[in-house]
Formats: sequence, C-alpha cells, structure tokens
Amino acid sequence: QSVAAFGCLMSDMWLGEFGCVSPEVFHSALGKRYPAFRNRTQQDAQEFLICVLNELHEALKVRAQLKRQCIPDAKASRGSVSETSIITQLFEGQLSYEITCLECKTTAKRPESFTVLSLPVPSKSACSLQDCLKCFFQQDTLTWNNQIHCSWCGMKQDAVVKSIITRAPQIVIFHLKRFEWQDKHKGKLLTDICYPLSSLDLSPYTSPPLCKHAEYSLCAIVNHSGFLDDGHYTAFCKHSVTKNWYSFDDEQITEIPNSLVQTGNAYLLFY
Repeated sequence: QSVAAFGCLMSDMWLGEFGCVSPEVFHSALGKRYPAFRNRTQQDAQEFLICVLNELHEALKVRAQLKRQCIPDAKASRGSVSETSIITQLFEGQLSYEITCLECKTTAKRPESFTVLSLPVPSKSACSLQDCLKCFFQQDTLTWNNQIHCSWCGMKQDAVVKSIITRAPQIVIFHLKRFEWQDKHKGKLLTDICYPLSSLDLSPYTSPPLCKHAEYSLCAIVNHSGFLDDGHYTAFCKHSVTKNWYSFDDEQITEIPNSLVQTGNAYLLFY
C-alpha cells in the first residue's frame, strides 16, 4: 500500500499538473507500517529515509541466484541467493572492515553493506565534508570493552580497525551526525560544514579498482533548522534535466542560485 502511494506521489510530481504536491497519502500509508511516523511530532529525517528505502526494497526486490567461482565444497556449489531491487542498485554500497589483532598481527576482513553513511562532525565551529570523511575512515584502536575475540590467539585482544569502500553506490547518501549527547542531554551541533557541489572525490576511501569512478556531484540536500524537539525540515533538489536548483519548503517551491545551496543547516547530503 505504501509503495503504491509512493508511485502515485512520484507520478503526480513529474506530470507537472500541480504547483505543489502533498505527500500526505504516502505518509499515512507508511505510518501504518511504522507507527513512530503516525503522529505530527518531529521525527528524525535519516530514520524516516531508511524506513522508506527498506519499504521500497522489500516491495520491489527480486531473488537472484549468485554462482560462486571458487567452490570450496559441494554445498557451496549450488550458489547463494541474494535479493536485489532498484533501491540496492542505486543506493547500496559495501564497506570492508580490516581488523588487525595487535598481539599476533592477524588481519580479518568483514564486509558490510550500507545505504547511508553516518559521518561524525569533528568540529563544533566549522569543518569540511572531507574532514568528516577522514574522521569516519580513520583507523581506530579497540581496547577494554571493545576488544575483539581473535580466533588465532583464542582470546580477546586489543585490535585496530580500518574501513574502506569496496563497492561504491551510484548515489551515496551522507548523514551528518549533528545530534549528540552533551552533559546527559541530547543536543544539536550547529557546525558550519562546507561541502562541494561537484567533484567530490571518494578515491582516498575506496579500494584501488574503484578509484577511477569515485567522483560525485551533489543532487539533493535535506536541511534541518531549529533544535532537537523544535525544528523544521526543508530540501534543496537539483533538476536532473535543467540542472537548476530548487528549494522545497512545505508548499513553497522556488528556484535558487547555486550560491544558496551551501547552507549551515545541511543534515542529509545526496551525491
């Protein structure tokens, strides 16, 4: 039901017969599946986005048989089944976490799929998107309660972990982690984050075969103004044909110059 409502919403938007289109029917249908979004209280846009992507994927997925080239045993020779959809084709990427035991130096690799990369904000005043990316992909040391169980040592050990993008999505979504715990209260970081409108280079964070295809251009932004429980969401979107930017603020849709696309309220970035 929610997917059919989403299809109608997309159709109404692109037909161009209305000055603005309300997503109320789709919002209501999605609320039946996700009760947190039923009421009119402010919810997190990133959580809403993930629910929408999951809902669309589940409705549109098809089962694909994957054949393994390397066959370690007869059971594996039958291949494995994965589920793909237009959502995974557009938005899903893969990270590889390299975890190295500091005692025996053994390295294990753990793959993990993603649709949204949640980036830490390393400064409270100003920083760049590249600063956020460097912070996300920097090597971390796991100690104390975060120790890993090393299969070679047979016990918990300190380790270092580093991540890299092994499969880059066609559209990469960055979630800027502006909300954090501050003195036992969750507050919002008002950091001014500078992000490029084009030529975003992700090659430093990808495996070598992907480096030639790691440049992205900004196509949409979700902005959040205000604070944790009292705020307002707007969006900037780039028209795929005319390349002009538009601001979406409830029923107000206006064309904006490129100079206004850079804003201190950016919360979700779509490249």
